[in-house]
Amino acid sequence: MFNHSLPATDSALAIERAAFRDGVRISAATLPGIFAWGLVSGMAMVKAGLTVVQALGMTFLVFAGSAQLAALPLIVAHTPVLVIFGTALVVNLRFVIFSAAISPHFTHLSWWRRVWYGYFCSDMLMAFFPQRYPVSTLANPAGKSGFFWGISNPNWFAWQSGGVAGIFLAGQIPESWQVGFAGTLALLGIMIPLTVNLAALAGVVVAAAVAVAASGLPFRLGLLLGFVCGIIAAMLADRFYSDDAPEQVDAPAESGNTLAGGQP
Repeated sequence: MFNHSLPATDSALAIERAAFRDGVRISAATLPGIFAWGLVSGMAMVKAGLTVVQALGMTFLVFAGSAQLAALPLIVAHTPVLVIFGTALVVNLRFVIFSAAISPHFTHLSWWRRVWYGYFCSDMLMAFFPQRYPVSTLANPAGKSGFFWGISNPNWFAWQSGGVAGIFLAGQIPESWQVGFAGTLALLGIMIPLTVNLAALAGVVVAAAVAVAASGLPFRLGLLLGFVCGIIAAMLADRFYSDDAPEQVDAPAESGNTLAGGQP
């Protein structure tokens, strides 16, 4: 689970375990929303006509709600496999961006291990990992595998348990329960606390506006377009805000007039 390319010293393992616990703690609030969306996805697969075995295979192998929901009507319509595959690929293009952003932190791992990590790449991972490990930490791999799995393991179990429940309970859960809307509310409760500054707010507003405006695009390309525009807006806002921030000039400390810690 953890980074086996680092020396297996007690201190290294302690760092990974602490980071794993932090990942579990930080991502815990996301699990109800992930479970709800997995439940919706599982129900949709069965109601689209897939057998239980087919639905279980899809949820465990694909592990991507947007791609699963986009592919279902094509599968039902007996669309050629290449078209289904291409649609799922386009819908999930954001994960290519996610992987490109996170992969430099794991260049010390073997290629097959990085491929395994790629299977677990998720929206929640992208929400939390760059905050804890910015680009400035690329040279230090300590704790990163532990944090990765602390987020990814609960996320995977929440999604799969929701998906399996939806597959077996598809005929028992009435549509009036609006499970999908409950999942949306849960994810909104996660997103709002992450909007901690002007750059994040700009990214959220622009991404939402573009995604809604472009919702008519085929293959759910509006979602990808909103994501890209949100990133650009956040980067521009961060640069503009940083450039306008007044530079702090440290006043010379006077002997006998400062307390410990540098406070006057």
